[in-house]
Amino acid sequence: MRGKREDMITEHYDPLSNAEIGRYSRHLIMPEVGMDGQQKLKHASVLLIGAGGLGSPLALYLAAAGVGRIGIVDMDVVDESNLQRQILHSTAMVNHSKVKSARERLEGLNPFLHVETYETRFSSENALEIIPSYDIVIDGTDNFQTRYLTNDACVFLGKPNIYGSIFRFEGQVSIFGTRDGPCYRCLYPEPPPPGLMPSCAEGGVLGILPGIIGTIQATEAIKLIIEQGQPLIGRLLLFDALPMQFREVRIQKNPQCPVCGPSPTITSLIDYESFCGIGSQQHIVSEQQVTPLELAHELQEEGHHIVLIDVREPHEWQICCLENAKLLPLGTLAGHLHEFNRTDEIIVYCRSGMRSAKAAQLFKNAGFHQVRNLDGGILRWAHDVDPSMPTY
Repeated sequence: MRGKREDMITEHYDPLSNAEIGRYSRHLIMPEVGMDGQQKLKHASVLLIGAGGLGSPLALYLAAAGVGRIGIVDMDVVDESNLQRQILHSTAMVNHSKVKSARERLEGLNPFLHVETYETRFSSENALEIIPSYDIVIDGTDNFQTRYLTNDACVFLGKPNIYGSIFRFEGQVSIFGTRDGPCYRCLYPEPPPPGLMPSCAEGGVLGILPGIIGTIQATEAIKLIIEQGQPLIGRLLLFDALPMQFREVRIQKNPQCPVCGPSPTITSLIDYESFCGIGSQQHIVSEQQVTPLELAHELQEEGHHIVLIDVREPHEWQICCLENAKLLPLGTLAGHLHEFNRTDEIIVYCRSGMRSAKAAQLFKNAGFHQVRNLDGGILRWAHDVDPSMPTY
């Protein structure tokens, strides 16, 4: 079977205890799993990159299935906005580290499980130290630089990389990094320009969607471990919740791939933030900013006329907005530039400051010189100026 893990030990297992037999009995009566398959699960190890939307169902179902060792890498803390979809965490764990929350939940779910946590940013400095002791890596991240990093590290180390991504109502799943299959770079040779693809924090995500995609990723991991079925190697599974429709796209291994091709040009981990243009985006963000406290002071000054432009979407405007602001979603802004005078003092804002940084650059390119971006967006305004404002 393609994707078979030849380096997994598949014999000389210690027998399952009576308690384990009782716990996994619904697996044991399935001929595709049985005692052999359950012992493979018990002796398998899986590394989860991320303990968020995708990491939640991944961790819960792999733990419940009896995967003996699960590693989790995440440096974030639980935020209240996570709870709409990150079912691994509870309200009581808000403001606590995600890996601590994950460990407590998983150890409570399955006492036969060994959980290893890495409360750190997954990076080029530690990837090749963390991954080697695991059989399978599962990518549950939401940014391109970590996806390319995970891909390259898995190819270099010969580890299957179970990829998943989600956005709004849509998701994708595939398996990369196996000996005969393609890698993530075969599908996406170059990252999109910075800011082109909004994050889930900017664009939103249906709460149940990571449950669907993460569960599919967990299924693929279990299939690889027990060596059953046809894994998603060379196939990209696409899901759209609105029409409730699955599609499949075949992916060929790219003979010119700089990482997994026969003549690779990338043979070590690189600076993935630079590769994905994060540095240039940060330069735009940091240019000509105004803090919420500075803006609040300026708005109170008599005779100080400021044009406030909100570049979010109308459904975001309904949640909260700044007084006297004008709503012009970023996608429509270029068609309205003629409505402003180049002598206007303009301040643009969005949710977090990223979209409005692009808006400020748009104004600047059109010859406007008195344009500033609200640093941290309306989220920072709520934190620094108006704590009564709802956040999202």
